[in-house]
Amino acid sequence: MDRLNWFAWTLIVGAMLTTIILVMMMGLPRYNVWQQGLAGEAALRRAEQERRIAVTQAQAEVDASKLRAQAIAEVGQAAKDFPEYRYQEFLGSFAEALREGNIEQIIYVPTEAMIPLTEASRAIPTGNEPTRPARDSIIRKLGGD
Repeated sequence: MDRLNWFAWTLIVGAMLTTIILVMMMGLPRYNVWQQGLAGEAALRRAEQERRIAVTQAQAEVDASKLRAQAIAEVGQAAKDFPEYRYQEFLGSFAEALREGNIEQIIYVPTEAMIPLTEASRAIPTGNEPTRPARDSIIRKLGGD
């Protein structure tokens, strides 16, 4: 009986193993197809989400550029309406640069009507200067060459 019992158990275990192997042979390809389908759906959803993010970012950039253009137009209109605006902007930027220490040296250039006054303007004849011979005689009287 022992031998019969051992033989029965061997048949039962063998049948179970054969059944498991057959189920796996039929089920694994279907499982792989199912798993790949899920992976494909996940990739599709990820791509859709990335596309939505890209569209949202692009829309935000368009909106920001519109706002920048509007701000530039308003600043341009303010500069046109108020000529002193640019001067005030310059003074504000200049003061900020001084506060931050970006300016190490200030050179003052005197101006008249926003045109620099230079020493070259002295050479322009005004009609009151002595003529060359008179100038030479003055220089001789003073002891010059």
